[in-house]
Amino acid sequence: MRIRLPAWTATLTWKSACFIVVMCCSLAAVVGALVHVEVTRQTVATARDKALGKLHDASRAYEAGEALPPASGLDPAELPASLRALALSGHRGTVVADYEGRPVMWAAAPADGRALATAVDYGQSARTISGLDNAIIGSSVLAIGGTLLVGAFAVTRVTRRLHQTATVARRITQGDLDARVGDARTKDPSRHQDEVATVAAALDTMAGSLQAKLLSEQRFTADVAHELRTPLTGLQAASELLPESRATQLVQERVRTMRGLTEDLLEISRLDSGSEVVETDLHQLGRLARRVVRASGAEAQTEVVVLRDAHVETDRRRLERVLGNLVANAHKHGRGPVVVTVDGPVVTVRDHGDGYPAYLVAHGPQRFRSGGKGHGLGLTIAVGQAEVIGARLEFGAAEGGGAVAILTLPEPPPAVP
Repeated sequence: MRIRLPAWTATLTWKSACFIVVMCCSLAAVVGALVHVEVTRQTVATARDKALGKLHDASRAYEAGEALPPASGLDPAELPASLRALALSGHRGTVVADYEGRPVMWAAAPADGRALATAVDYGQSARTISGLDNAIIGSSVLAIGGTLLVGAFAVTRVTRRLHQTATVARRITQGDLDARVGDARTKDPSRHQDEVATVAAALDTMAGSLQAKLLSEQRFTADVAHELRTPLTGLQAASELLPESRATQLVQERVRTMRGLTEDLLEISRLDSGSEVVETDLHQLGRLARRVVRASGAEAQTEVVVLRDAHVETDRRRLERVLGNLVANAHKHGRGPVVVTVDGPVVTVRDHGDGYPAYLVAHGPQRFRSGGKGHGLGLTIAVGQAEVIGARLEFGAAEGGGAVAILTLPEPPPAVP
C-alpha cells in the first residue's frame, strides 16, 4: 500500500528545505570525517613519537644498568598482549590502551628475550580529538540551521511570487480579465529578469491580448445585433401586411426567430460588458415560479411543486428571465413532464428527456453550441443573469433520467430586531 504524504510535502518550499538539509548534512559529514581522520592521525603520530622517544631513553638506561624512567619496566603486567607478543618477536611497536582508568600510549621493544615497555599519557590527546568532534558537530548544526533559514527565505520569496502568478491566472480563468501580476522586475528594463518574472510577464501579455480580443468580439456582436435590429423590425412589420398563406406564416416565423436571436445577442453583449444594474426587492419565490410557468405558455405540461416557500431579495425581472429560459429549454430540448420545484431559496427545473450534453455539464453552456436544435443562447443568458443577481446555476443529470438545472439564490440577510 502506497503511503499518502500530507499535501504540504508537495510544496516547493518543503522540497527545497529537504534538499538543503540533505546537501548540508552530506557536506558536513564528509568535511567532518576528513578533519577528524587528519587530526586523529596527527595526534596519534605525535603521541607515538613521544612514546618511542621515551622507549629509546628506557632502552639506553636498561643497557647502561641505570634506573628506568617513570612508567617504564620489563614485562609490566598491564602491557597489552598484542604489543607484548610483538616485542617478544623482536620488533618495536606502539598501541593505545587503558591503564588505571585512563588512556595511555604504550611502546615496547625486545630486551634480552623480554619486553621492555613504557607508557605515555594519552588522555590529553583523546580529549583534544573528542573536543574537535564536538566542535565539528556543533558548527555543522549551526551551519545547517543558518543555511536552511537563508535558503528558506530565498525560496519563499520565489514561491510567493509563483503563488501570486497562480492567483492571477485563476482570476483570469474566472473571468477577471483586468487581473495582472505586475511583477516589479518586468517594469524596470534595467533589471535582469529571472524565470518567475518571465512567466509573470508572459501571463500579463496573454491576459492583455485575450482581453483585447474578447472586447473586440463583444463590440462586434453588439454592433451586428444593433445593425440587424432596425431592418428586422421593419421586416417584421412588413410581414404582417402579407396575405394569409403558408408561405406568409413561414416568413413571419423566421422573422420572429431572427428578431429573438438578435435580442438574445444584445442581452449577451450587455452581460459581457458588465454594465447591468440590479434592482432588488423582496419576492415570494413560489408565486414567482408559478407566474413564470404561466407566462411560458406551457402551463399544462409543467408542474410546479413548492416544498418550502421562501422570500428572496432579488431582481424579479432577471430571475424570471433565468427561470423562463430554463423552462423553455426543458420543453424545447427535453421531454415532459417538466417539474419546477421550489425548496427554500433553491429552484430545480427537471425534464425527462435525454439529459444535458456532457460538455455542458462539465463546462457550462456555450453560445452557438447546442446538443440539438437551437443556438445555446438561452442557457448562456440564464447563467449570465444568475451571476448578475448573485445566484448559482448548476446543470446535471436527474435520477431516473432527464436533465436537471439547480438555481440557488442567496438568502436574504436576517432581519434586525
